[in-house]
Amino acid sequence: MIKSMTGFASLTRESEHANLTVTVKSVNHRYLDAQVRVPPVLADVEHDLRALVQQKITRGRVELGITMQLRQPPRIALDVNEALMDALSTAAEDARTRGLVADGAGVTAGDLLRFPQVVTVREAPPEDTVWRAACAEVRQATSEALDGLDEMRQREGEFLDRDLTERSATLRGLVDKIVAEAKAGDAALQERLLARVAELETRVDVEASAIAQEVVRWAARSDIHEEVARLGGHLEHMATLTAGTASCGRKLDFLVQEMNREVNTIGSKADGRGMAELVVAAKAEVERMREQVQNVE
Repeated sequence: MIKSMTGFASLTRESEHANLTVTVKSVNHRYLDAQVRVPPVLADVEHDLRALVQQKITRGRVELGITMQLRQPPRIALDVNEALMDALSTAAEDARTRGLVADGAGVTAGDLLRFPQVVTVREAPPEDTVWRAACAEVRQATSEALDGLDEMRQREGEFLDRDLTERSATLRGLVDKIVAEAKAGDAALQERLLARVAELETRVDVEASAIAQEVVRWAARSDIHEEVARLGGHLEHMATLTAGTASCGRKLDFLVQEMNREVNTIGSKADGRGMAELVVAAKAEVERMREQVQNVE
């Protein structure tokens, strides 16, 4: 069964360690594009969350967002940019040596802290046992949210599957009508050719073998048997892919492109009074299939 690339899932979980909210949504995309947004305190587990997305989804733009409030008050960590601090101290000492500042006016700790980027204040993870438990809960909640997203994508895929099946049947019916119209057009054209040849024979000498060869060449140019056979094969391949379990969106997209090429060739070769209308209808049906296939994972 095929899957849609669009879906949404969200869950909220409260535990003794943290309050979690996980939101995940997906839309159409040519490849897998995973966007993961987590608070800075979860930066160390972002890679694991991205790996979870890649395990469960093969195609689409996926946006995963997590908010977390730890029940234990967070610890505060200070990151000191020692290289910048040394550079500022050196610059101050150089200014004092050159007489630009008065002696004794050294750089104090307060002076250094007023400079941006010397000290960065950040939230640090809680103590190790609590932190490991909270990270495990984040991974589990994310996995469940992705499962919920997958279920919605499967339900949407069922609608896509039914629509593609119906449009495939409609296209088969149009191809049958095109074949019938082409046969009728061939017969009508052959009658006109024979009538024209009979008229010419009364005026000039015409070799029967030359006429026969020309009719054969014309018939070869207007024969659509190969295109019809390939188009039927593409439709059968599509039915096989949509009935399977593997991701098939890219293959379906390729098949629809090939279908469109065959219909265009049929329209340029076949003859018949109603052929143009049938070909336009077939192309419109293929285009509708192409639009739906763009949603398939």
